[in-house]
Amino acid sequence: MRSTLFFLGFLSLFILASCEKKEEKVQQVNAPAGAHVVKVEDKIDAKDYSYLQVSENNGRKYWIAANKVDAVKGDILYYTKSMEMKNFPSPTLKKTFESILFVDDITKTPHNMNNPNAVPPVDPKTAHSQVMATPKIDINLEHVKNGKTIAQIYNNMDMLNGQMVKVRGKVVKYNPEIMGRNWIHIQDGTESGSNYDLMVTSKDQTSVGQIIIVEGKIATNKDFGAGYTYKVMIEDANLTVEKGS
Repeated sequence: MRSTLFFLGFLSLFILASCEKKEEKVQQVNAPAGAHVVKVEDKIDAKDYSYLQVSENNGRKYWIAANKVDAVKGDILYYTKSMEMKNFPSPTLKKTFESILFVDDITKTPHNMNNPNAVPPVDPKTAHSQVMATPKIDINLEHVKNGKTIAQIYNNMDMLNGQMVKVRGKVVKYNPEIMGRNWIHIQDGTESGSNYDLMVTSKDQTSVGQIIIVEGKIATNKDFGAGYTYKVMIEDANLTVEKGS
């Protein structure tokens, strides 16, 4: 009798443990191709970013980074766009990540994943080559002396490739400290076809809304992998923030 009770008790504990393990799995979501549903396993906040170790239902566990995320261990998060960095050093954390994904659209809501009529997420192969990622703003800036406008840069990008240029623009998007550089989208009110947004990389800091003068080298057809491709950009630029901006 005692043996029978012991066996039943052990069986109950086993069933309970199995149920708990099932509950730990990431919830099933009808996600479109390219979308990820992840569970937060660990989180470290730095100055501008949250670093999160996450897991997926397939058992994969990895690190991602995103602009500050309000999440705790066990939360379910969703994203569709990311860029992998290998051997990425974080001076703030004093840690080097063998591999980490920088995520552009992380959220606690599932990107309309369960809605069959929803517009599918942007193809990650083209997501960052499209300037529509940053909406066009209504702005009219004075042409910087001995410089170029964004329209002129796009119109003459092959001829300007490798040359130093100056351009005045307004910061419309700013992602700091990725691959040792700050990534800056600027606009100046000019456009060439559908191209009105210019990517700039720099070690100088700025912020969204500032008017800056950018001086750096033109580079064309840059491909950083994971869909981060640019027809033209300015690399390793020096920034001058204009007073009053």
